Parts: sequence; C-alpha cells; structure tokens
Amino acid sequence: MSASSTSTIRRSPSLVNTAAMIVGVVFVLVGILGFIPGITTHYGDLTFAGHGSGAKLLGIFQVSVLHNIVHLLFGLAGIAAGRAASSAARSYLVGGGVIYLVLWLYGLVIDKASSANFVPVNNADNWLHLLLGVGMIALGLAFGRTATSATTR
Repeated sequence: MSASSTSTIRRSPSLVNTAAMIVGVVFVLVGILGFIPGITTHYGDLTFAGHGSGAKLLGIFQVSVLHNIVHLLFGLAGIAAGRAASSAARSYLVGGGVIYLVLWLYGLVIDKASSANFVPVNNADNWLHLLLGVGMIALGLAFGRTATSATTR
C-alpha cells in the first residue's frame, strides 16, 4: 500500500463552519468565566437559577449556575456544529440566532422580579441577546450561502 492511499484527505472548513466554531468557543469561555470569582462580581450571590441571583459576569450581565451551564452547552453545540457539515453549522447559527431573538423578546416582556425570570436576565442581557440573535443569523445566512453555493458548483 502506498503512503498516498493511507493518508486521509481533510477538507478545509468553510466560513460558516469557522463562524460556528468561533461562536461556540466564545460561549464555552463565557460559561466558564461565569464560574470564576472576580470576573463574576458578587460571586457569593450566585444561585442555581432565578431572579435572585446577584452574580454578574463582568459586573454587567446577571448570571446563575443554570445560565452558565446553558452557555457551556450552547457553546459545545457550536463547536460540534463547526466540526460537522456546513449545513449543521448554518443551522446552529441561524437556529441559535432565532433562539436568542426569542430570549430577547422574553426578557422584554417578563417582570424581572418574578419567578418567570428563571434564567435570569437583566437589561444588559436583553440587549446582548438582540445583538447575538441578529449577528448569528447574519453569519449563518451570509456564510451559509457561500458554503451552499460552493458545494453545488
């Protein structure tokens, strides 16, 4: 058997795969940072879930253990999507963007002091969710189109 027949051909990742991977890594980092005292202020006030969690990532974004776990899982999904087919990466970005837009709307309509704020979210989270939603959908549509048109040629 020749050396060339045993080597594996590796495809280079498309832009949509790279974007999903970067977004995923950022979410994993955010999830980890949410558990680090100092980076998360009022760390002693961190609760599992609910609006009573007084911990804030970077002193701005209200977090809880559940919120951090969601970031970690969402990030791992992005890393997996970034390593998969371009269609999976596009679906992660567009679908995740839609989820973040729904979270933005949810954060706007709920009473922040009620049990409905179980994630928890504050105004800074709401506007970040809007930016994430729009940004992820834009990445998925812009780069997903490039990956789709490149594979259909």
